[in-house]
Amino acid sequence: MNSPTSPIASPAEAARVSPASDRLVSLDALRGFDMFWILGADALVQALGEVNGSPVARFFAGQLDHRAWVGFTFYDLIFPLFIFISGASLVYSLTRQIEQHGRAAAARRVLIRGSLIFVIGIFYSGGFTNPWPDLRLLGVLQRIALAYTGAGLLFCFLQPRALAAVGVALLLGYWALLTFVPIRDIQLDQAALAARLGHAKPTLAEVQTAFAATTARVTGHFEPGYNLTNHLDFQYLGGRRYDTYYDPEGYLSTLPAIATCLFGVFAGLLLRRPDLEGARKLRALLIAGAVAVALGWCWHLQFPVVKKIWTSSYVLVAGGYSLLLLGAFYYIVDLRQWRGWCVPFLWIGMNPITLYISSNVIGYRRQAARFVGGDIKAWLDAGIGSGAGQGMLAIVGLALMFVLARFLHQRQIFLRV
Repeated sequence: MNSPTSPIASPAEAARVSPASDRLVSLDALRGFDMFWILGADALVQALGEVNGSPVARFFAGQLDHRAWVGFTFYDLIFPLFIFISGASLVYSLTRQIEQHGRAAAARRVLIRGSLIFVIGIFYSGGFTNPWPDLRLLGVLQRIALAYTGAGLLFCFLQPRALAAVGVALLLGYWALLTFVPIRDIQLDQAALAARLGHAKPTLAEVQTAFAATTARVTGHFEPGYNLTNHLDFQYLGGRRYDTYYDPEGYLSTLPAIATCLFGVFAGLLLRRPDLEGARKLRALLIAGAVAVALGWCWHLQFPVVKKIWTSSYVLVAGGYSLLLLGAFYYIVDLRQWRGWCVPFLWIGMNPITLYISSNVIGYRRQAARFVGGDIKAWLDAGIGSGAGQGMLAIVGLALMFVLARFLHQRQIFLRV
């Protein structure tokens, strides 16, 4: 039997639902709901939007795509929601660890888990398939690992008031850095660089030369490739960058991502309080969520909501919506005990990393093509409408994912963050 604090959770730990001292079912259900969209539901909605073509269908399809830069869609919530839930969950696991083995042991567990997830992230991004420098050091799982590690270590050694002070300092400090620290007056964007250098496809060496030769400085810019976060990535982030010259999971933007995880920590602290009844916890979640969303959109007027550099306003907006969603799940799943509908989400929520990695290695939609690809897909597109074939691939891919999730759940195999 694995210990409660190991990366592989025991069946007993997975079954605990007491809101006073153990993990809530709503946290795993919400995590499963979050992953559901990443693992194939997004492709299904987009395919339905293409088949239907109505304004409503196109609206929902648009919500399952990221904003190019400024703004927010439902899909821009998926990543920070996962980090938020990780923060709420660590309150339960680390509190038990601290009570049983002390703060130092809990900190060691945080470092071990964070390192494991970081290494898995490198594997997910291709590992050592390609030689250096065509190897991506940072990515989605790496950001989760760093945010979890940062928030987890802070939780091990700081009281709630100090945690709140750190969270505020991270958001204000990040805003101050991007607003007041001078950067070179050069935009690391393909179109801007092409205009500046006189041809459509400048080489990396040409861009590096132009960057180093730029002596003029500007402040307060948040455009693509024209902000402190992107410039630091270009200068100091080695390996392959996702957006050629910078990475959406780069160095500096990891700091506000830790604040996102701390949002979850405070939600977990609230939900774990034995002195508050469920209705008061729910009310606090909903009020805090609404306030955070409002503050985030107000801040957006000066510091835009941008996922790709994880702006402080984005942290507030995403954190607020995460609190509202958690409140809804807490009410439905834990307070009202309406759980039959969310069983498939629980299968996913108990094994998010395993299913995420398998989506990369196995590829649910790639395997679905073995069943409904080729002529079947073409027949659906011709008979029903363009996009119907992709919709069927998404449905079969989701079914394969659910089969694997249920199998792992039945065998009580849980790889946990």
